[in-house]
Amino acid sequence: MGVAPGDPAQDVVDLAALSRATGATSLPADLLGLIEAGDAGLGLVRELLALPPSTVSPHVRKLAGLELLAPLDPPRGDVLAIGRNYGKHASESAQAWGEEVKPPTVFSKAQTSVTGPFDDIVIDPRISDQIDWEVELGVVMGRTALNLEPADAMRHVFGYTVVNDISARDIQNGWGGQYFKGKSLDRSSPVGPWIVTANEIPDPQHLRLSLRVNGVTKQDGNTADMLYPVAQVIAWLSIGMTLRPGTLIATGTPDGVGFARTPPEFLRPGDVLETEVEGIGLMRNRMVSATVPAER
Repeated sequence: MGVAPGDPAQDVVDLAALSRATGATSLPADLLGLIEAGDAGLGLVRELLALPPSTVSPHVRKLAGLELLAPLDPPRGDVLAIGRNYGKHASESAQAWGEEVKPPTVFSKAQTSVTGPFDDIVIDPRISDQIDWEVELGVVMGRTALNLEPADAMRHVFGYTVVNDISARDIQNGWGGQYFKGKSLDRSSPVGPWIVTANEIPDPQHLRLSLRVNGVTKQDGNTADMLYPVAQVIAWLSIGMTLRPGTLIATGTPDGVGFARTPPEFLRPGDVLETEVEGIGLMRNRMVSATVPAER
């Protein structure tokens, strides 16, 4: 577990190593534990970072030399996701599918769908040949929440991350509509590159989201265009359903997805995805072909 205190981030402090070296044994073992520790956990991190440079510097690693994993892998429970939370995306979906659905819709993604911000994503044509992209702002809950009012929702947020809600459209729309299955292929949905704590993003409703395929911009939106802002999404989800620390919420995607294009566009082996949210960071993932056993 590490923290990247710079902007832009160039170095990462190895918190576990620093904690061991200084005898700060109360540091949680992983990020989920740190989130569950609440303000006390973040306070301990700040204390460690405030130590003299001579103490901290032996435990600083260059970001360029590290392999970044998904910050929450797995998150607390399945990923909760909001569909059609941007007006233009709701319209393009209705036009492409020939149906009107009153937004927002709610679905979940299996924990096992989460992968790292720079991991390869496997495309297996035996499973799906309609793999699509969706850049989204991810919200990480920091406190237990139940039956919240929107005005109280934001103080329950730990931080924000980037989510690419990779979707197998043929599965999603097959067999009567299978959102969960179509959104849950193993290791298909990148999350990262890190979690930015809520205090660093005081207003999540003015963040640019963008996604590129092979350098070509496919999505370019802003969280200001959400039909239901983050506070309302959290409050609505919490009605009768407990949200726990470490719960990850994908808050919806702007227009520009592949299935709604003319003609439709889907990802193929060799394609490179760049998924970015302003103030958080950039993920880069390459699509690769599954190894198909030879026929005997």
